[in-house]
Amino acid sequence: MTDADFPVHDIATIPGDGVGPEVVAAARRVVDAAGERFGFRVAWSEYVAGGIAIDTFGVPIRDDDLAACGRADAILFGAVGGPRWSDPHAPVRPEQAIFALRGGFELYANLRPVRVLPALASSSPVRPELLTGVDLLIVRELTGGLYFADRREPSGPDGSRTAMDTLPYSEPEIERIVRLAFDLARTRRSRVTQVDKANVLATSRLWRTVTDDVARDYPDVTLNHQLVDSCAMLLVRRPADFDVIVTENLFGDILSDEAAVLAGSLGVLPSASLGTRRTEHGLFGMYEPIHGSAPDIAGRDIANPIGTILSAAMLLRTSLGHDAAATAVEASVEQALAEGWRTADLADPDDPRDGLVVVGTTAFATAVIEALGTGAGVAA
Repeated sequence: MTDADFPVHDIATIPGDGVGPEVVAAARRVVDAAGERFGFRVAWSEYVAGGIAIDTFGVPIRDDDLAACGRADAILFGAVGGPRWSDPHAPVRPEQAIFALRGGFELYANLRPVRVLPALASSSPVRPELLTGVDLLIVRELTGGLYFADRREPSGPDGSRTAMDTLPYSEPEIERIVRLAFDLARTRRSRVTQVDKANVLATSRLWRTVTDDVARDYPDVTLNHQLVDSCAMLLVRRPADFDVIVTENLFGDILSDEAAVLAGSLGVLPSASLGTRRTEHGLFGMYEPIHGSAPDIAGRDIANPIGTILSAAMLLRTSLGHDAAATAVEASVEQALAEGWRTADLADPDDPRDGLVVVGTTAFATAVIEALGTGAGVAA
C-alpha cells in the first residue's frame, strides 16, 4: 500500500493563544508519525480563535471558521486567553470561542482521564503510597448548568449591589451524560460515582433521581453518590477508590483541576469534549489539554506538550477509530518519560543528580516520535 492509498482524515486545529500554537504543533508531529506507522494520513487545517481572533477580527471566533471546524472529523484545540484579554467585564472575551464550539456542536460531555504515570509519581505533591492504582475518569456535563443559564450582572448602588446566576438542569440533559458515564464504566472497572450537592440544591436532587433511574439499566455497574465537598477531600485522601466520576458542569470543572494535581502537572492531562454526531470512524469531538495558555512562557519552546499529545491520542481512538495508534502514542509518551526526558515543569534543571534530561516542547515531541519508531505500544 502506498501513501496515496492510506485513508485521509480531516482534522481542524485551533492553536489559539499563548503556548497553544507550540503544543498543537508538537501533537501534530506525533500524529503524523503515528499515521506513517499505522497507515493513515491527516489533512490538517488551521483556524483562528481566542484573543488572537479578537485582535484580528474583533470576535473570539468567526462564524465561517466555526462552520469549517464542524465539517472536520475532529478538532485539536490548544488554549485561549491571557492578560491582554482578562477583563471579565469586556463584552468580547477569548473564552467565548470555547462556549461557541461546545454549544454550536452540542459537545455535552467532557472526558478527563487522570492516570498517574509511573515515571511521574515523584512529581506529585501527594504521597506516593496514595497514588498506587490511580486511574480515574471524570465525565463532566458541559453544556448546561451555571455557565449557560440566565444571569443578572451586578447592579444597584455601591454598598448594596446584587447579582444572580441560575442553575437549571433538565432530565434529558442529565440522563444522556449519566448514561455515557455508565457505558464508559463498563469498559473500565464498572464503578460510577455521581457527585452533587443534594443536601442543598434542588438540581442535585434531580441528578440523584435520574442517576438512580439510569442505574437500573446497568445492574453490572456499582453506583455511589457523593457530595462534592467530601469528594474533593477523597480525591486527595483515597484517589485510587474512584473509577468513573460523573457530575455537573461547575463541579466537574473544579474537581478535574484538583485531580490534575495527582498526576504531577496540569501539563500532562488530556481531555475530550464529545457530542452525539458520528463521523465515518467514530464520534466527532474537540480535544485539548486541560492547561491554560501560559502566556508567560509562550514562544520559549519550554511548554509541556504531553497533555496535547495525549489529547491527540484520544482523538485517534474516539473520532478516527485508530485504537492501536492511540495506544502506541500513549505508550511512547510513557517510554520517553521512562527514559528520563522531561520538560521544565516536571524536573529541576539545576539538579544533575536526578538523571533526567530537561528539554523543550519540540525536543520532547521528538523523543515521543523516536519511541514510536522503536515500536512502543502494540504492533502495527
